[in-house]
Amino acid sequence: MIAEDDKRIVELRTFMQEAKTKDHPDSQLISILHKAQELYGYLSQEAMTEVAKEMNIPTAHIWGVATFYHYFNLKPKGKHSISVCLGTACYVKGAEEILNSIREELNIDFGQTSSDNLFTLQEARCLGACGLAPVIMIDDKIYGSLTPKKALEIIKSYKK
Repeated sequence: MIAEDDKRIVELRTFMQEAKTKDHPDSQLISILHKAQELYGYLSQEAMTEVAKEMNIPTAHIWGVATFYHYFNLKPKGKHSISVCLGTACYVKGAEEILNSIREELNIDFGQTSSDNLFTLQEARCLGACGLAPVIMIDDKIYGSLTPKKALEIIKSYKK
């Protein structure tokens, strides 16, 4: 349940009130969900229920929109996003071994967040750095010419 004294819910409600003043307020749903995710970091069940009540839109419809669009996160994301490139060049040069070492180290799989909420693991089909294969990207920084050991050293540096 969202606490009434949470400043984020006040901001979200204000945003929704403004959306209601526009032509076709029901067409504002995606922008409202973007705002909720911006405020909370993801779309919780509680946030979607709040939007449903405030905008008088069935919760099932909101859930359908949130699950249809790839941009929306239904689970909290870690402080850092790790994308492992599984494109052809990276895969041939050992991306699978790097991925397995990261999975084992963080005890997570694609789409999951580490128990310390520090990392979320994502899959990438190509990061555009084939000459540096195999590569991972942490947040917006590319790391290339990796081995499983090097990848874990990089990840450990983010834990400090």
